[in-house]
Amino acid sequence: MNRRNFLKNTSLATASVGLPTIVPASVFGKNAPSNRITVGLIGTGRQGYGQNLQGAEQKSLGVKIPGLLDIADAQIVAACDVDSWRLDKAKTTIEAHYAKNTPSGKYKGCTAYEDFREIIARKDIDAVMISTPDYWHVPMGILAAKAKKHISCEKPLSMSVHQGRELVDALKKYGVVNRTDSEFRSIRPQNLAVELVRNGRIGKLQKIEIVFPSDPTPVPSQADMPIPKELNYDLWLGPMQYVPYTDMRVHTPYDILKRPNWMRVDTYAQGMIANWGAHYFDMAQWANNSEYSGPVEVEGKGEFPKSLWNTMINFQITYRYANGVEMTCLQSPTSIPGIKYVGSEGWIHIENYPGKLTASNPKMLDSKPTGSELDLSKTLWDKTDFIEAVKANRKTLEPIEVGHRTISISQIGLIACQVGAGEKLKWNPEKELFEGNNYANALLAAPLARKQWVM
Repeated sequence: MNRRNFLKNTSLATASVGLPTIVPASVFGKNAPSNRITVGLIGTGRQGYGQNLQGAEQKSLGVKIPGLLDIADAQIVAACDVDSWRLDKAKTTIEAHYAKNTPSGKYKGCTAYEDFREIIARKDIDAVMISTPDYWHVPMGILAAKAKKHISCEKPLSMSVHQGRELVDALKKYGVVNRTDSEFRSIRPQNLAVELVRNGRIGKLQKIEIVFPSDPTPVPSQADMPIPKELNYDLWLGPMQYVPYTDMRVHTPYDILKRPNWMRVDTYAQGMIANWGAHYFDMAQWANNSEYSGPVEVEGKGEFPKSLWNTMINFQITYRYANGVEMTCLQSPTSIPGIKYVGSEGWIHIENYPGKLTASNPKMLDSKPTGSELDLSKTLWDKTDFIEAVKANRKTLEPIEVGHRTISISQIGLIACQVGAGEKLKWNPEKELFEGNNYANALLAAPLARKQWVM
């Protein structure tokens, strides 16, 4: 009897929560394929193929961040990409990994798809890992939620505050386990700083200073190019308007290690304020104990290149919270990433990635939690947390509501820079609206252009 037929004949299966029930290990054995969470991988580019599928070695921390292939309780049964070269590479890697554990040394159990809707339509898939360009996250997430798939979605979650709220509402409506896919909460230097701040080691938190990595020189407009035979460009564009193909708008063909070019085009992404903001604003919100809320005021300035790569660069943004905490953000052509927490009795600074910790008093870094204080030393890695949450039908460490609140900070900061330097915008984090500024409110939505994808 396979796992799903077993559930059909179990009177209590999913009756109270409407989510897949995991058959106890005593029935099938801990590592039986029928007892694993079946996963469809949507997007097999740099992040999907690398970090999300195979994980990443962090030599400075002496650890490997596990990918989905490293988790015994997960079984990747399908992969999808509009670039067949990347898709073939992912399928080969997945099947070679599982083949190591078969008596024959062979395995052919991963189906490759060009269209993500075929993964969502499969009844035997429990969960999806969405690792696509940013503008696809919300449409895919909503369709997956409707199909009752549990969802782990790459950051940044959305292209607008309104889009992000639509996704959160869909997840609540359909009741699926969900996670914002970001490893920062699990990296010890990063969460140790949060732990120390929340436990009062720097006194009352007063200021958070964030420095973003610098950006490459913007690429000017490019001549039209023939579409590579491996790429379904129309499906890559999906909800966005049609424009002629150039690889500097999409990604470099036959190269899975290089950062994708779409990250610098504001139709498809929002630049460094969102890419690293999804990490740093998340940690700042966590440290400030405001992860389900946000700041109440924002002002900023930035540069908007008039070129193909046109996402905002060289910005300075200031946020203020109702509790008095001020958060400043800076990017320059030579900036080195980092986040600093300043309190009434000291400071903690984490520089670069995965993070080098320093403090006003070095002994502070050796402080251990006592009593009921926050202890993050045993935090699960992101993929492990997601799979374990699906198994236990529990909330993940970083639900998509939290990820939405995080990326909303990036988006209202971007809007403040678009509105103009020197103008302070009043933000209502409960209503998710600017107070008294209709122009700024009009920028809170990012409508999808092609009708078949409009939700």
